[in-house]
Parts: sequence; C-alpha cells; structure tokens
Amino acid sequence: MSEQRQTERRVVIVGAGMAGVQTAVSLREQGWTGSVTLIGAEPHQPYDRPPLSKAVLLGHAEESAFDVDFEALGIELHLGREVTGVRPGAHEIDTPSGPVPYDVLVVATGALPLTLPGGEGVPGVHLLRTLDDAARLRPVLGRRHDVVVVGAGWIGAEFATAAREAGCAVTVVEAADRPLAGTLPADAAVPMAAWYAESGVELLTGARVARVEPGTVVLADGRRLAAGAVVVGIGARPATAWLAGSGIELGPDGSVTADARLRTSVPDVYAVGDCASFPSARYGERLLVHHWDNALQGPRTVAADILGGTPRDYDPVPYFWSEQFGRFVQYAGHHAHADTTVWRGDPAGAAWSVCWLREGALVALLTVARPRDLAQGRRLIAAGAPMDPDRVADPSVPLKTATL
Repeated sequence: MSEQRQTERRVVIVGAGMAGVQTAVSLREQGWTGSVTLIGAEPHQPYDRPPLSKAVLLGHAEESAFDVDFEALGIELHLGREVTGVRPGAHEIDTPSGPVPYDVLVVATGALPLTLPGGEGVPGVHLLRTLDDAARLRPVLGRRHDVVVVGAGWIGAEFATAAREAGCAVTVVEAADRPLAGTLPADAAVPMAAWYAESGVELLTGARVARVEPGTVVLADGRRLAAGAVVVGIGARPATAWLAGSGIELGPDGSVTADARLRTSVPDVYAVGDCASFPSARYGERLLVHHWDNALQGPRTVAADILGGTPRDYDPVPYFWSEQFGRFVQYAGHHAHADTTVWRGDPAGAAWSVCWLREGALVALLTVARPRDLAQGRRLIAAGAPMDPDRVADPSVPLKTATL
C-alpha cells in the first residue's frame, strides 16, 4: 500500500488492553503512516493485566501501565469511552458520544469474567479482572479477612497465593474433582492439589456454591463457609455482545470467528486477542486462547495484513505462565489430541515437567520450575520434531537432544 494512500486511511482499534495497544504499536513499528485511534472503555491509562493478581493486588505497585508514549507514536487515545455497536456498511462504530468512522476496524475487546449466579450485587463478592477490581480487593487483603475463592483455575490459584501472602485464611471451592479441570488432564492437575494444603489453603473439590449471603458462602451440601470476602474466578467469555447485528460471525463460545490472518467475516474488520478464535493448521482445529502471549503476538499479524505485506498466517504455539504457591508454572502448545504422555521428574518434587506427544512429535508441555524444558520444548513444538520418548522421560537429558 502506498504511503500516500496510508496517510488518508483511519485504523480504529476497539479495546485498550494488551491486544489493542500492541496492534497500535505494531502498526507504527511496521511503517503505517495513517491515523491510529485506540478506544478503551476504562478511564485508566492502558495497563498490563498479569500484575493485577500479584504486585498491584499486594500493594507492591500502584499500577501496571504500559510503557508506551502514545503521543510520540501519533496514537490517538479515547479512554473511558464505551463502544456500543458497529455498522460495517457505513464503516462506523457507535459510542454514547456519537459515531466514529473507520477505514479499518480492529476488534480487541478481550474477555469478561463470568459472574457467580446469585452473587451479583451481594456485598463482599469480587471479580479480579481490572485495575479497579484490584484496588477494591487490596484493602480486603489488608484487613486479613477470611476469603473464599470460587474456582480453582489459574486466577483462583494466583489470588489464593496472594491472599495467603497477605495473611488471610483462604478456602478455595471447586465444583470439579481437581484444580484446573477445564485446562489440564487429571494426571497433570492432581499433583497441584497438594500445593494448596502446603500453603495453608483449604481446597474443597466436588463442591458447588448454592448461594452467597453477606459474610457467608452456602454450599449445595449445606456447609456454610465464613467469608469476609468472596472472589469469583470461574472463567471468562469473549467481550463481543456489542457486535450483535453487525454481521460479524461469532462462534458458539461468543468469540469472533477470524481467519488465519485474523480477518473477520466482514471486510475491513480484524479481531485479535481473547475475543477472537483462529484456525490452527498446526493443531487441526480452531483455537480460542485467553492468554497474554496471544494478545502480544497476534497484533503483528494484524498490522502486517493491514499494511498489505506478504500474507502471513497466524499459527502460534500457545504459551502462558502462572506464579502460584511459590512455584513458576509454564505451559506451551495444545495437548487436546495427544496420544502419549511422558513425565520428566517426580510430580511430588519441586521441579518436573510433563510432555504430550502426538504421532511421536511434541505438541505440548507443562513445566514446574524447569524453564529450560519450556524454552527448548516450545521450539521443538514449533519445529514438529520427532522425539525419543525414552530420552524425553529422562530429566537429566536436555529436551533439545531428545529428538530422533
């Protein structure tokens, strides 16, 4: 695309989280000379989310704003501005203060946390997704309340870790029979259950919440748990309700159904980050990845496609990490269709990994305090290299040398 034509074109990005900010920055890094407008619903300077459950929550940091000079990059910020709809035929989005025209639209609105049925409006019930959520929870930890966490997923474990560090008594309630039931196979997740007790956290599995009363969580079996605060971490859904009636195709999970270049079903509209699914040739299925690295990597593909460069499919090796109960946990890949599981080390120990193979190739791995396994494994997944399962199982053998 010629520079003169670029200069006349307007890119509007809806969503000022990691995916939106990185799209704007990537456009400038790759040479886009047209206008870039970034619209965020929150009033705060765009910020990073991972520190919310760690440093910000514990008061070690006041905020986690991105280190980006938007003015110097010529990125126009509109904060505290909700977008209510999009009209592709008119190339306009709707906001309470009037329509905003675009030549290219990027949907980067992320995901919204699921609320606990019956918990809305009950005093003391919290979510942890935004800077304001963390600000409301910080004094709760400061008062060392008895805390009940609903959901033993990644966010539940990270919040429980912070609450114990702050001196709170913590009970985690999980409807499934193990932590991370929706994320990891049972054999990989079960060893993590012991971490809760080691950290002084009571983990109740197979437990469903019947209702929340002020100061109390009532379980379906009649047990009553004292709760000065309740933190809900039961998952998230793509924030795409505002796209209703636009003609932009959504999947059954509410995600925007993007193609391999992160284009939507409507011309001149892209989708990136937590709100978008994409087809993975590597894994032979459509993926919806709710993790930071996806929001960092996808924008480069979007920016390149907007600039009209050589078409480049987006097919990453998904990656995420979690800090919980004194352990650094990392995961790369997608294990859903693996046919072989190989352990490296003792899952009762301080450091171990589990690898998933499919037809002899590494497709995913989970590591606990073994960062070298993760770094090497991630590259092996990307290469599709055939592996020797016996050598993979030997934790003294570097993964990169366990190939056939």
